[in-house]
Formats: sequence, structure tokens, C-alpha cells
Amino acid sequence: MSITREEAWKLLNEFNKEPFHIRHAEVVEGIMKYFARELGYAEEEEFWGIVGLLHDLDFEQYPEQHCIKEQEIMRERGIDERIIHATASHGYGLVADVKPEHEMEKVLFAVDELSGLLGAAAKMRPSKSVQDMELKSAKKKFKDKAFAAGCSRDVIRKGAEMLGWELDDLIRKTIEAMKEDPRN
Repeated sequence: MSITREEAWKLLNEFNKEPFHIRHAEVVEGIMKYFARELGYAEEEEFWGIVGLLHDLDFEQYPEQHCIKEQEIMRERGIDERIIHATASHGYGLVADVKPEHEMEKVLFAVDELSGLLGAAAKMRPSKSVQDMELKSAKKKFKDKAFAAGCSRDVIRKGAEMLGWELDDLIRKTIEAMKEDPRN
């Protein structure tokens, strides 16, 4: 079964109450929609966005079963296997054995951690925003291992590699994606 954005939003809010987790889902949704358009998948923009919105569906309630429990939840509700595979694949090699195969899954794998790092970097700026962030300042935060230590640089690098992109291109494009939402 395909799922609408409204149904995905309702499902997200059923399993997530923390504003931080809900906002992260919205940020990743926006980034995914941006990349769908940029990479020639505009007709699938909504689908990419729903994958971004639901990627951490289980994290708040089931952190020890992240990317595993969400598969069960979605299957119980008859959600499209493409969404289930895509959301589970962002935990590849960490918490799940579902490998990112489609370009969309590789983008999700790469931008999930990166969006967290960029969001943390934005909060440190006088503007508290990515709107005036440049690659140079983002790279400085990326290289500082103590900054946003929970955001895995290895996962971000591996994501860029999966996509066949230079790390700088991934960071720059993700900043541009985040700039589309004035709340970032």
C-alpha cells in the first residue's frame, strides 16, 4: 500500500512525541525532496519525502531495535515494501543488514547523519541558521571530532562514497537543501 504524506505524518506522530525527533524527520523529508528534484526524480519527490519523514519512525520508542522495529510496524500496516526497505537501509552496517541499493536510499544514508551535524553547526552560528552557512564553516565543524560527536563522520563519508560524490559536494548540496526551509 502506498501511503500519503498525511498518513505518514500521523504515523510519525503516533510513535514520536519529542519535538526534536519530529523536527529531524521534517528536516530529512525536506532534504530528500530536494535531492529527488536535483537528481532527476521529481516525479517521485513525494515518495522520497515520505521515506525521509519515516526513516527514524522507531528510534524514539525502540532505540535498541532501530531500523528493525520500524519494518515490523510498517508491515503490520501494509505499507509499501519500497518504503520499508528504504527506511531500514539508512542503518546499514550499524543496526540493519538492509543495504542501500537505489540512489534514494544512498542519499538517505548519507544525509541523515550529516543533517544532524549541520543542524548542530547552525545552532552555533550567530544567525542560528543554515541560511548563511558556507561549505568552509561546515567542513570546519565536520573536522572537529568533539563537535556533534554523535554524528558519525564515517557514515557521512561512506554515504558520499556510495553515491560516488566528493564529500565537499555532499556537504554543499545538503546545506543548499536545508536552506529551502527557512526554519533551518
